Amino acid sequence: MTKKRRRPWQVFIVYALVMLFAVFSACPLAWMFSTSIKPRTEIFRIPPQWIPANPTFIHYQKIFFPSPETQMTTTTETAKQFGTYFYNSTLVSVASSVLALLVAAPAAYAFSRFKFPGKNAAYFSILLRNMFPLLVFLVPLFFLWSQLGLRNTHLGLILAYLTFSLPLSIWLLRGFFDSIPPELERAARVDGCTRFGAFLRISLPLTTPGLAATAIYSFIQAWNEYPFALHLTDSSSLRTLPVGLTYFFTENTADWPGLMAAATFISIPVVIVFLMLQRYFVSAITAGAVKQ
Repeated sequence: MTKKRRRPWQVFIVYALVMLFAVFSACPLAWMFSTSIKPRTEIFRIPPQWIPANPTFIHYQKIFFPSPETQMTTTTETAKQFGTYFYNSTLVSVASSVLALLVAAPAAYAFSRFKFPGKNAAYFSILLRNMFPLLVFLVPLFFLWSQLGLRNTHLGLILAYLTFSLPLSIWLLRGFFDSIPPELERAARVDGCTRFGAFLRISLPLTTPGLAATAIYSFIQAWNEYPFALHLTDSSSLRTLPVGLTYFFTENTADWPGLMAAATFISIPVVIVFLMLQRYFVSAITAGAVKQ
C-alpha cells in the first residue's frame, strides 16, 4: 500500500498549529526576560509593554556584582549568596543525575535480562513510588535524614532527589534494554566477553538515547526542586537556586525585576543541557514507536 500524500493545505494547517503552540509556550519566557530588563517605573505600566522603552541590565548586575547602591532594591542576602546558590544547584543536580544513571542502568538491565523470583513484584513496587505526591515522603525523610546525620548536607539532598528520579529512570531504561536483541550479547560472550563486559561494551552504548533522556529528566527534576531543598537544609550556604528566589520577596514588597532576572538566569543551564542532548532525547522519544 502506498502512503496517501498530504495536501498542501493540510501541511500548512499542521505547521501553523505547531508554530502557534511554540509561540504560546515561549510567551512566558519572553515576558520574563522583558520584565528583567525593564526599569522599575515600567514594570506596572498600563497597558503593559513587551519591549521596554529604556532597557537596562542593572537587575542582572545586582545579582552578580552587588554593591551598596544596587542592593537598595533587593535583599542583601540574595545578592551576596546567589553565586553560592548556583554552585549548590549545579553540584546537587549533576551529582544526582550521574548517580541516577549509575544505579538505574544496571538495575534496568537486570530487570530486562534476568529472571528471578519476585521480579515483577519488585519492578512494580519501584514504580509504586510515582503514584504518591512528592510531599508525602518529605516528613519521613526529614526525620530519617536527621537520625543519619544527612540533613543540612549536599549528600542528603542528592540522595533525597534519587527517591523521585530513580523509579522513572529505571522504567525508561528498561524499555531500551528490552529493545536490544539478546543475540548481540551472546555473540560478544562467544568472542570472550563476560556478562558485565557485554553489558558495558554492547548494550550500554546502544542505549545512549535512553541515557541522555534519563540524564535530562534527572537534571531538570533536581534543578527545579524546591520543598526538599527548603526543609532538608538550614544553612544559607547550602541553599539551592529555587529556594534563593524566595529571598526576592520581603515582608512589604517584592523585587519583581530582580526576581525575573534571576529566573531568566536559572533557565539558561536547563536550556543548554537540553540543546546539547536534544538529538539523543528525540531518539529516545521515537525509539519506542516501532516494535520488532
